[in-house]
Amino acid sequence: MQNNRKLLFFDIDKTLLTPYPWAVPDSARIALKKAHDNGHLLFVNSGRTYAMIPEIIREIDFDGYVCGCGSQIYMNGELLFSSSIPNSLCREIIEILRNCKIPAFFERPDKILYDNGSCSLPGAIQNLKTEVEVEDLSLYTSEIYHSFTFDKFLAFPAADSDTDTFRKFVDEHFLCFIHDDKAWELTQKNCSKATGIRFLADRLGVSIKDTFAFGDSTNDLPMLQFAGNSIAMGDSDPLILPHCTYQTTNIEDNGIANALKHFLLI
Repeated sequence: MQNNRKLLFFDIDKTLLTPYPWAVPDSARIALKKAHDNGHLLFVNSGRTYAMIPEIIREIDFDGYVCGCGSQIYMNGELLFSSSIPNSLCREIIEILRNCKIPAFFERPDKILYDNGSCSLPGAIQNLKTEVEVEDLSLYTSEIYHSFTFDKFLAFPAADSDTDTFRKFVDEHFLCFIHDDKAWELTQKNCSKATGIRFLADRLGVSIKDTFAFGDSTNDLPMLQFAGNSIAMGDSDPLILPHCTYQTTNIEDNGIANALKHFLLI
């Protein structure tokens, strides 16, 4: 099987995890183990930074993680690649968010940052405090403020936000994915879920045609368009469907198992 090894890349939310209350269905766990036993390598490929990977995912036997939309890549417990936004640009982001009256939080591999000096805080921060270490950057000393970094961030424009000014700034520096809950996910232009696949395929000597990407939303598009085989989950955003090789069923309806069987990976 080693000569027929494939690389399988999975988004987390609504791909591996069911909607709240989050769970990984038994059918997915069993199917993933079978694929692994068949010699294929399994990777999480997520917009979440490593600190945001839930324990329910970590306890599955993945070979590695592409985190933060390609800004960190791990394999067998080793950090292989990391890219952070330069401090000067991080500080510029904070100032423009304050001026445009847009709350946000900022994602690092080890923690989540928020800005208590902003006009308001996203409600999500309160929930995050129970899941991951969070830190208020408005309390930083001058020395720390002129050295801290983060890898990506989520912004939450409101009715009184200056979204036009912010969007011009964003488009100059970042890739922008706008989600159903109106959160703006801002990621580095030089990193994506696709660059994560490229990096690992090159490192492992695997052809792109032997890569498989599983996702459900528009921030999965880079990897779905790049992978040799792309799988949309059953309740995916319709915008991704033209870019996918195959659409499986919902995660709750054996979606992972059905897709792996369709491609004869199990």
